[in-house]
Amino acid sequence: MAQSPKEILWNYIDSHTDEVIDLMEKLIPLKSLGPLNGGPGEMKTAAFITDYLQSIGIDAVENYPAPDPMVEGGKRPNIVGRIPGKDKNHTVWIMSHMDIVPAGDLSKWETDPFEAVVKDGKIYGRGTEDNHQGLVSSLIMARAFMENKIKPACNIALMFVADEETGSAFGAQYMMEAHRDLFGKDDLFIVPDAGEPDGSMIEVAEKSILWFKFSTRGKQVHASLPSKGNNAFRAASYLVTALDELHGIFDAHDPVFDEPASTFEPTKKEANVPNVNTIPGEDVFYLDCRIMPVYKIEDVKKEVAAICRKIEEKFAVSISFEFTQEEQAAPATAVDAPVVLALKKAIKNVLHIDATAQGIGGGTVAAIIRRAGFNAAVWATIDDLAHQPNEYCIIQNLINDAKVFTDVCLQEIK
Repeated sequence: MAQSPKEILWNYIDSHTDEVIDLMEKLIPLKSLGPLNGGPGEMKTAAFITDYLQSIGIDAVENYPAPDPMVEGGKRPNIVGRIPGKDKNHTVWIMSHMDIVPAGDLSKWETDPFEAVVKDGKIYGRGTEDNHQGLVSSLIMARAFMENKIKPACNIALMFVADEETGSAFGAQYMMEAHRDLFGKDDLFIVPDAGEPDGSMIEVAEKSILWFKFSTRGKQVHASLPSKGNNAFRAASYLVTALDELHGIFDAHDPVFDEPASTFEPTKKEANVPNVNTIPGEDVFYLDCRIMPVYKIEDVKKEVAAICRKIEEKFAVSISFEFTQEEQAAPATAVDAPVVLALKKAIKNVLHIDATAQGIGGGTVAAIIRRAGFNAAVWATIDDLAHQPNEYCIIQNLINDAKVFTDVCLQEIK
């Protein structure tokens, strides 16, 4: 019996483990660090990807460079490679990023972070999981289609962007703003940059992020004479407790999210006085807020200001706050959006599990795509080693991810 296109593609991917390793061995030493991370940018990686795509027969490879005076040549690359499909009205975009983060403390690495080391079914090295796994899995998928001369159900567009690790101004953000005409309203966007070890989670929504830095000012005095001063630490401690009121004010629940409600967590605290017998006149702490997308950040700020005023009056101190991070949540991708349904079907076919659409408290680059008005889903099969020493990707996970993407691209999109 003749093999189906899916069987041909999957068998091809399964038989190309050596190609996966070879690609990692060539990508990792390129040290694709952005200028804010102490590197020259992504140009070498972009050139490698362009050459690879052309070598497998993809002629439609374009670079959409973003102006950046911080790098040599003044431009950051954004590469798009296309494979035409039977249905010209839909395109499946698979977007991975070319830049990585620094290796960090080398003493914590068991291998050279910029050399691919294969051990126990894993490939070790900086960038292997974040985001070379997504990058390589899409390349192997593309090669499978091209080598076997199989036409996908709809167009495939592989997008490799710069600058994800330091804000995406020269990558995804630039592409959505300067080249929005590339994207169709019915296109599907997959971002293989986050997930679970078993591949069971499809990320479709994110919470708003708001980080407060609170500074409480009183009057510093000797600890034996508290009535002559105002203890900023005590007032700040009451403020920490009072901020718990936010949970009752912004109390929406949504089971799509892991942590199905807004969270308001006091975290970092700066040192105040160096000795025990001094009442501090100033105290500083931080609050990490992950806010359900139904609420506006400005409304949270107003409630926090009101709570601060109460503490100021009670303790005769002054309280100021500033924001060290602020990002209003992007519109969510619907759990029944075509990209989600296509991924669910593909994951079931490849991994034999029922994946669920979920929201997360952190932020991903998919938010940029959603703000531009498109449905985007974040999915990969990863152990969440991003930015850690001894980062690795599991080879079989990468192979399976490529097969999932292949399955999606064989589906008829309605």
